[in-house]
Formats: sequence, C-alpha cells, structure tokens
Amino acid sequence: MNPRPRGPRGGIALVSELPPAPAVRLAQRSDVPRLAATLAAAYPDYRWTSWAFPDDGRAQRLHRWHEVLAGLAGVDAGTTWVSEGCTAVATWEAPGDPAPAADMQAVLDRDLPKVFGGRHRVVQASDRIAAGGRPDGPHWWLRAAGVRASVRRQGLGAAVLRPVLERCDADGVPAALAAYTSGVVRWAESLGFVVSASERTAVDHELPVWTLVRPAGG
Repeated sequence: MNPRPRGPRGGIALVSELPPAPAVRLAQRSDVPRLAATLAAAYPDYRWTSWAFPDDGRAQRLHRWHEVLAGLAGVDAGTTWVSEGCTAVATWEAPGDPAPAADMQAVLDRDLPKVFGGRHRVVQASDRIAAGGRPDGPHWWLRAAGVRASVRRQGLGAAVLRPVLERCDADGVPAALAAYTSGVVRWAESLGFVVSASERTAVDHELPVWTLVRPAGG
C-alpha cells in the first residue's frame, strides 16, 4: 500500500496542499509552431531521429515533420493534446480516422517525402513492420509524444496522454504505439502498455522496433 501524502509537519496533506494535476487541452492552430518545436526538441539524441532523417538540414526536416503531422493534420483531426505553454505534446491517430481534407492531404503528400528525402521508403517500410503488432480492431495509435527537458519528471508526459487513455477505457478500445529505445518501452510499460511485437527496422535492420499495446482498462 502506498503511504498517504503528508503535509510539511508530517500530518496528512489536505487536497489543497497537493500539487494540481497538469492542465491539458486540445491543440489549436495557434499552437502549431510551439508544439512542433517541443516535439523536435524533446529527443535531441533519439536514435530514430538520426536514422530516419538525412544529415543535411536534419533539424529543419524534423521540425517540419512535426509541424505537418502533429500540428496541422493533428489539429485539424482533433487528435493532438498539449499542456499549457505546449511544453508537453501527444498526437494520435484515432480509430476510423477519416481521411484528411483534400488541401491537408496535398500538404502531406508534398511535404512528408521531402522531409525524409532518400530515407522515405525505408521509414515507410519500417512503419509497416511496427504496424504488424497493432491490434486488429479499432484502437488509438500514438504517433508522437514529447516533453521539454526543462519540465520533465513533473508528470506531464503521462498527463498529456491521459485524455485519450481515459477515452479508451470508457469506449472499451486499446491504445498502441511504436518504440525504438528500451527507455521508451519502460516509460510506456509504466502507463500500462505491454510489448506485442519486437522486430528490427526494414532494409538495414539497424534499430529495434517494439510495438506496445495498452488494453482497455489499462
């Protein structure tokens, strides 16, 4: 059993003394620059980033990828959540996600091949490998999540995922994600995800790829 939280003099802490839960909301168009910057800065040494994006202009490519997918497309679909100040971000693909509007699809078709350059085909092939461990039925798929280094270990990563995980529990559907490091696997497992598949990236087999699923109800 976990001990009850205690106040500064050893007594039981009042609710008013406990830190408030981090505020999380759906992202808006005005948030796109900040949320893209947060996701781009969240994992400066993430191995997937250096594997997926060409060396030339990598930072700009990474920012544009998040700007388009998590920002423009995610905001339009209502599937991107942010903390106040956009210091934490999570963007999802919803079950039965409708096709983007024609103008948004045109942006995706134009920009995504550009940001990955010569790596586009191998990234797509690796995405298909990760998809092999996804649930067969309707589920939420975590496209990206990140927290600014300056505010880590404050519960923001879990908080920004909470709206969708609570919805999954209410609707009786699972959530799933792909991870490319054991650290991300451990973090996801702490939120109730379990590994459903373990593979390697396509063609070069350079990186491990784990698919994790969180059953409805955690």
